[in-house]
Amino acid sequence: MRHPPAFAIARRAGLRFALGAAAAALLPTPARAAYVVRPWPAGKPVPTLDLADLEGKRWSLAAFAGQVVVLNFWATWCEPCRAEMPSLDALGARHRDAGLAVAAVNYREPAALIRKFFERVPLRATILLDPDGDAAAEWTPRVFPSTVLIGRDGMPTATVLGDLDWASPAARELVEPMLARPRKG
Repeated sequence: MRHPPAFAIARRAGLRFALGAAAAALLPTPARAAYVVRPWPAGKPVPTLDLADLEGKRWSLAAFAGQVVVLNFWATWCEPCRAEMPSLDALGARHRDAGLAVAAVNYREPAALIRKFFERVPLRATILLDPDGDAAAEWTPRVFPSTVLIGRDGMPTATVLGDLDWASPAARELVEPMLARPRKG
């Protein structure tokens, strides 16, 4: 049975559409955000922060009193952590005079390994050591990187899960309103 020419054209067009749709499904999808922002849970107490830096000096949250703190949890083996380090460092440098402090808390790695990492990737942020992983367990869901944003009053406001370009408009929307709030004292 022969179909009229219009039917054959429509059939070929349908076949081309189906093949095109199948090919499009195989193409990479547009990049999605590699991070999620979660508000700090209401009523959740602020965990203790008492960690040593690479030189052995003890740091607590009180050491950052009156500053906005970007508390980043990371590890050298974490590719997204390494990818966001330069923009995190630039954020700290750009807003240091406005009262922003960046502290990078390393998850369970020896100081010698971290120092070696920073020979290749210089960072001006305060580097804190979490040798047993307790701080990460208290502050984050242990997704790396995770970054806790802490207001000048010492209260966490949000957690960023995953890597964020800290020079992006999304990062500015998170950090700049916190910096605009006046310092106390």
